[in-house]
Amino acid sequence: MDTRDYTQAVAFPDPIEIRPIGRVRSPYRQRHGTPKQPGVGVSQQGQVVLEDWVDLNALRDLDGFSHVWLISWFHLNGPRRKPLVRPPRGGPKRGVFSTRAPHRINPIGLSAVRLERVEGRFVYIADLDLLDGTPILDIKPYIARFDAHPKASAGWLDHIADTAAQPLDKLPGSALD
Repeated sequence: MDTRDYTQAVAFPDPIEIRPIGRVRSPYRQRHGTPKQPGVGVSQQGQVVLEDWVDLNALRDLDGFSHVWLISWFHLNGPRRKPLVRPPRGGPKRGVFSTRAPHRINPIGLSAVRLERVEGRFVYIADLDLLDGTPILDIKPYIARFDAHPKASAGWLDHIADTAAQPLDKLPGSALD
């Protein structure tokens, strides 16, 4: 058994520098009307276009997966970094870490999207929830046996009526602060 301690081998990175690997091409050009979650509403298709500096070998074997995680940067969100937000389903303000609000301390997004195909620098996707031009930080395969937790609790969402089928703008108290 390896007993070496790697936790102190490298200094803590402060600040962390991130370089986008690509950008989303999406039919969504404004926040209103864009799905709040991937796969909610009408399925739309789009692409992730990789930057020229990304070696295309990074995409090798990705086309065997049905879904991928897109890790994105909410580049259009300004400096509004409130610790409490009002969820689109209404109710009291919640801690931002207990929501999927796009206005976050670090504006990082996570979307599970359907992978259609990979062609050159283009990763064709569906069921997306990202605006056109959104920077992509990483792509990871969605692996159901590791990523899906059917018995997971949904915190405060477990205690409200299931409103997933209702349009978000029709729910009581749906205005975001």
